[in-house]
Amino acid sequence: MAASQNPLIPAWYDIVWSGIAVLVLALSVIAVVSISRSSTQLTSRQALGWTLLVIFVPVIGALAWFAIGRRSPAASSE
Repeated sequence: MAASQNPLIPAWYDIVWSGIAVLVLALSVIAVVSISRSSTQLTSRQALGWTLLVIFVPVIGALAWFAIGRRSPAASSE
């Protein structure tokens, strides 16, 4: 039986979405690693909060960490 292409979903569509999924996963992993390296400057609640945000809202959470979280750990510690 010969493999046939799906006429409803072109091959480039699968490739693009697979690439986007890999980029989102890589961004999330990099953000979690960055949070774990910054955990000495963050309280445990802050580190947990950022980690949960990155895990449950991957793109927005990771971008928020890189835009906001890494800049002000010293200012937010009490």
